[in-house]
Amino acid sequence: MGQVTKLELRHQVCFALYAASRAVTDVYRPILEELGLTYPQYLVLLVLWERDPDPATVKDLGAALELDSGTLSPLLKRLAAAGLVTRSRSVRDERVVEVALTAAGRALRDRVGEVPRQVAEATGLSEDELLSLRHTLTRITDAVHHQQAGVHQDQQDQQQRQQQKEN
Repeated sequence: MGQVTKLELRHQVCFALYAASRAVTDVYRPILEELGLTYPQYLVLLVLWERDPDPATVKDLGAALELDSGTLSPLLKRLAAAGLVTRSRSVRDERVVEVALTAAGRALRDRVGEVPRQVAEATGLSEDELLSLRHTLTRITDAVHHQQAGVHQDQQDQQQRQQQKEN
């Protein structure tokens, strides 16, 4: 009976994380719609606001947001079409695309100042609970990334040993 209980959906950490993520994202949606933004666009702007006045490369944005360029490029095109960012080739390396805030993108920062508070209120958690939750989620993310990096390294080591045997 113990095994069956562990296989129930309500006991799965992955589902609890998924459901919580969807619920919180659903809180953001109407708030951001009033500002003309989607949730992913808001995340891109958060990174750019942190780095302003320096631009960010598409690669840097992808790393910060854990998004690939295929997902990020259409987002950036829509932000550029809205007049919030510019995209340009780096003068140092034309293969690199830099993304910078426009004056309108900078001005929007002042208008979104209440968004985190509104979302926090919707969770019903105290500030301390939210900080603790964020800390725990960061620990989970870091641990999983560390474990995945170890598995990836083990696979590379195994491939190298196999190649050495073949040579």
